Amino acid sequence: MSLEEFKQLLEQEQKCPEFLPKPLQALWYDKKGDWNRAHEIVQDASDADSAWVHAYLHRKEGDPSNARYWYRRSNQPESKESLTQEWEQIASCLLVKVKQTWMQMN
Repeated sequence: MSLEEFKQLLEQEQKCPEFLPKPLQALWYDKKGDWNRAHEIVQDASDADSAWVHAYLHRKEGDPSNARYWYRRSNQPESKESLTQEWEQIASCLLVKVKQTWMQMN
């Protein structure tokens, strides 16, 4: 799924598809305006992708020190882009990973 396809799915569907990995589900809920649900999804996750989304969410919340902590946990640099650009960057990267995983399985 491309970023554009993901955005189209967001516009067309109210409910988040359960087949999406947790970090993409969190981005879904964030884009739908449910920051709390997005945060719940990644809050207790220990993987780097979830930490990256977690960092973005705290940056969006306006908590830069907490965001820095999660950027370090994710092994990603602190973003200086707009929140929209960062959301798209994270989503694009995660979608590529999903595609690579799917191709390896088939």
